[in-house]
Amino acid sequence: VAGKKVLLKQGNLDIAVLTIEDRFLPDKVNECKQCYGQTTLEHPGVLMVATQRGQYYVGGSVVGLNKPSREFECRTPVEVRADLPDVVDIVAFQCRNPIHRAHYELFTRALDAPEVGKDAVCLVHPTCGPTQADDISGDTRYKTYVKLAEETKDTDKGKRTRWDYLPYSMHMAGPREAIQHMMIRKNFGCTHFIIGRDMAGSKSSITGDDFYGAYEAQDFAKMHGPELGVMPVPSLNLVYTEEKDYVTADEAKAAGLAEKKLSGTKFRQMLRGGEEIPEWFAFKSVVEVLRG
Repeated sequence: VAGKKVLLKQGNLDIAVLTIEDRFLPDKVNECKQCYGQTTLEHPGVLMVATQRGQYYVGGSVVGLNKPSREFECRTPVEVRADLPDVVDIVAFQCRNPIHRAHYELFTRALDAPEVGKDAVCLVHPTCGPTQADDISGDTRYKTYVKLAEETKDTDKGKRTRWDYLPYSMHMAGPREAIQHMMIRKNFGCTHFIIGRDMAGSKSSITGDDFYGAYEAQDFAKMHGPELGVMPVPSLNLVYTEEKDYVTADEAKAAGLAEKKLSGTKFRQMLRGGEEIPEWFAFKSVVEVLRG
């Protein structure tokens, strides 16, 4: 098999040529243990490896021919880097869901974090590939991002924000996936990366228990960030209050402010039921796209 060339295609479009250098029978149990820290099929990544990947793996050199055809453009690292300023910090924000008010406040406020330099800009870089079964489709998510980018482009926060899209499928691998995202964004020109609570986390498909600790990804990123050359920026734990809009949970508690909460599950129920979504939770324009 070594030396054999394989043409990789997307429908009728030639994408790349793979020259096979190795073919082997993988130890999938060990692979999952090392990648996900789990071997149970209750983990979505383990289930994918066990049921969707072939019996044998091949490795070798790849020569690209064409970019894959998509409903929306996913620019290459070279293309993205060319449009980013090279004299200020670039803070990456990764997400896999539509951006609501709390997300927007989170990544725009991260530009003023102590780890970040003056006049930094944020690269909002969502993953628009397949994620989990109950997530909103990548095409729909993309439309919400375009709408929000257009709506906010002339604001002070919008002028410090760039938008691009990553054709990546989440593995829900917790801390190790957080590191992978930092490596990817470094290639796109980013110097900093926002790490949220329970980033890339997942729950057991049977018990609903979390596979990773709430701050495990942040701690792992802090440990390895210097080695990667990417500075992790822990996300703020923001809550909405009647008195002061969005503040940190600690501020709200200290001042005895009245918090308002809306779970993701309740939001999806309200969305499907045609109920009015409060604008403190979601941008009206985003909700219109989701309902369209």
